[in-house]
Amino acid sequence: MKPLDVLQQSMHQRVLVETRGGRTYRGVLDAFDQHLNLVLSGAEEVVGETTTRHPGITLVRGDSVVFVSP
Repeated sequence: MKPLDVLQQSMHQRVLVETRGGRTYRGVLDAFDQHLNLVLSGAEEVVGETTTRHPGITLVRGDSVVFVSP
């Protein structure tokens, strides 16, 4: 199974995304591309112990993604 297959199976489900710089996002995976750019809806951004809700759509650039967990 390829990594993008796992993302395909996680479509329209909540995922956890960690990025460089220690930011973490939790939200519903609405779309992705081959560069690992991710579109999340209803996302929460966690920085340290602070959680910020992002209503609507959040775009996470693929070059900053460390991991995505379904």
